[in-house]
Amino acid sequence: MQRVLGIIGFGLIAVGLAWLLFAGLPNWYAGPRQPAMVASAAPVPPAPPGRKIRARLFYVADDGASLVGVEREIPYGEGAIAQAKEIISAQLAPVADPLVSAIPMGTKLQALFITNTGEAFVDVSPEIMFAHPGGSLNEMLTIYTLVDALTANMPAVMSVQLLVNGKEIETLAGHVDLRRPLARNMEWVEDTAPAAEPNAPAPPEPARPTQTP
Repeated sequence: MQRVLGIIGFGLIAVGLAWLLFAGLPNWYAGPRQPAMVASAAPVPPAPPGRKIRARLFYVADDGASLVGVEREIPYGEGAIAQAKEIISAQLAPVADPLVSAIPMGTKLQALFITNTGEAFVDVSPEIMFAHPGGSLNEMLTIYTLVDALTANMPAVMSVQLLVNGKEIETLAGHVDLRRPLARNMEWVEDTAPAAEPNAPAPPEPARPTQTP
């Protein structure tokens, strides 16, 4: 009798284990549940454009014998040197018709310094000399494009000396002495209205440089 009861008990246990395996085994091998998909965030809007200022840049006039001032937007620079670099970089940049630049193509700004006395030293690449067309008039227009671009837009800059590859040069094309800083000279510009601060008194006009034959 006891043997029969033991067999029955063993059978019940076997049935129970079989049921547990049948019901639970699929869950054990199912692996961890995958998290629900999260909707992607909305695209980040582009950053607003940088701050701009209006500056007066200079280009060859229609007569080919003078400069004309053109109001253009350029990036804002934090501090005098940074702003001066933005002005010169914009002035050196290629332009599209009908504007004509007096700066030889390929000329790049390499460095710029401003002294406490308002003298700016603008160091440019040698293309300003090697690619220059020559002639006293073209030389004057090239030089005063850069000199007036800084002095007309930045009251703190009183004069500009051009350097090439970090070195002082005697002349650009044989006619203008560049061994000293040159002051603003608007005689080469058709419109002599001030560019940056209309209410500020314009500095006195320097004497026009003497041209050598």
